[in-house]
Amino acid sequence: MSAELIEPVLWAIGMAVLAGVLFTGIGLISGTDETAIVAPLALLVILIGVPPSGVIAFFLAAIISKHISHAVPTTLLGIPGDTTAVPMLREAQLLRSLGVPHIALQKAISGGVISVAIAVPLSIVFALVLTPFADAIGAAAPWIFIAAAVLVAYTSKGKLAAVAALIPFVLLIVGLQAFIMEQKEATFTTSFFLGIATGPLIFDLFSAVSPVGRRAMRQEGKREFNLAPDVRPRGDRRLLNPFKALSGKQLAYTSGSAAITSATFVFSPVAMAVLMGEVVGSRIKNGYERLTTVITVRNGTTESTYIAETLIPLIAIGLPLSPMAAGPAAPLFNAPPVYTLDAEAGTTNNLHDLLTTGQFALFSVIAAVIAIVIAYPFVMTNAHRAATWVMRSVSHEAIIAGFAALICVICLYEGGLLALGVTITVGLVGGLFNRMIGMHAGVQFMGYYVAVLTVPAILAL
Repeated sequence: MSAELIEPVLWAIGMAVLAGVLFTGIGLISGTDETAIVAPLALLVILIGVPPSGVIAFFLAAIISKHISHAVPTTLLGIPGDTTAVPMLREAQLLRSLGVPHIALQKAISGGVISVAIAVPLSIVFALVLTPFADAIGAAAPWIFIAAAVLVAYTSKGKLAAVAALIPFVLLIVGLQAFIMEQKEATFTTSFFLGIATGPLIFDLFSAVSPVGRRAMRQEGKREFNLAPDVRPRGDRRLLNPFKALSGKQLAYTSGSAAITSATFVFSPVAMAVLMGEVVGSRIKNGYERLTTVITVRNGTTESTYIAETLIPLIAIGLPLSPMAAGPAAPLFNAPPVYTLDAEAGTTNNLHDLLTTGQFALFSVIAAVIAIVIAYPFVMTNAHRAATWVMRSVSHEAIIAGFAALICVICLYEGGLLALGVTITVGLVGGLFNRMIGMHAGVQFMGYYVAVLTVPAILAL
């Protein structure tokens, strides 16, 4: 290893360890949405000056470890660990009813590990295939974004309502940007990102202040959860080998699904998890085998889609042309003043420009290996104890307060009270659209890029 590569590798190892430990714990907490949690922390890592190798390793280790540990509340408690865990709820509930939640957990996270091993190299290969067409894609970006925004909106829960809501949301972004330019001659990109990422949180905080909203949110007594018993066989070394935890058919279906979803990087991760589960489930007759295989494939798909939708746009194009890239991974593309994306000129200065394909491959492998080594054995052997501790000891209110404080600090750093006002405005409107019509953050991020890329292109015609 060359001397100039030693320092980036050490940064990658250190940040991957940090993310692996941090997000393995965060994933145990139900409802910790990836966009609202991963994006702000990735943005913070970038703004404090972590080198590119540490940034990409931190981000990939974060999503990989979180999508291993998010299976704990999903399978053992019957509540989704995050947004991408929602498609697994039905199978998780049925397997809990059969008295085998431990099997559901083992299958789900083993499928995730297998998918990581497949998605990392395939994503890099697909990125290399697209790289020769990067200039053409960049030139067509304004029109690609509007098409992608409509597609992502239609595949969300909101369907046509989400597509229609893109119009007022885009106009809101355009209007706020025009006002900001008049006052400060700045863009406040980070504040827009934070508003979109934490929209549901901001909306819920406003609802809690309102007497009407507070009545709807109030519940009598303490919230109760029924935790499945710990029936994991002690001393079974097969638990630490994902290849032995899955049957031959499950390995084949998971591998095939990971390969397909590593190529189809423009579609919603949740939609792909649902689709791949349905396709695989329709081919299996035995009920128990179908349930365990579907939950394996769906959790594997959450890993492969997140990895592919991050790496392919980063390596090949440098523009956030996927729901994932426009959502949780958005800071990797545009985090002024560190990483920038000039919408008018079509130029970038982000990880796409700062890392070679070989470096992406090296740091991605480092992140994947470290995240798996930290998260997989821990979840396999300590899931029940960890879930019990989280439900009894971790205050969700404290977590919300911590992230609210983090949002305020970042906004005030970028542009003072005006930037904070932008985040609150965008978050309140975006949270309303999310809660009321199912227009999730991925759709809203695509709407943001339509506002900064497509609208100027249309006006220039």
